[in-house]
Amino acid sequence: MDASGPLWSIITIVGPLLLIAVLAWAVLRNRGSRSSIEETEQATRELYREEDRAHRGEDEGVP
Repeated sequence: MDASGPLWSIITIVGPLLLIAVLAWAVLRNRGSRSSIEETEQATRELYREEDRAHRGEDEGVP
């Protein structure tokens, strides 16, 4: 009797389930908290403000 038939059936069932479990774990693990996202957004806004101020200062001839 060929033993590869049942083994192949197990692989085709367990493989996708394992893949789904790993993908779900990765997605849940990589989600940022709301406070972390807000902190990043605030830092980005501040950086843009500083660059805008520096750019306007150069346009007006102010070092």
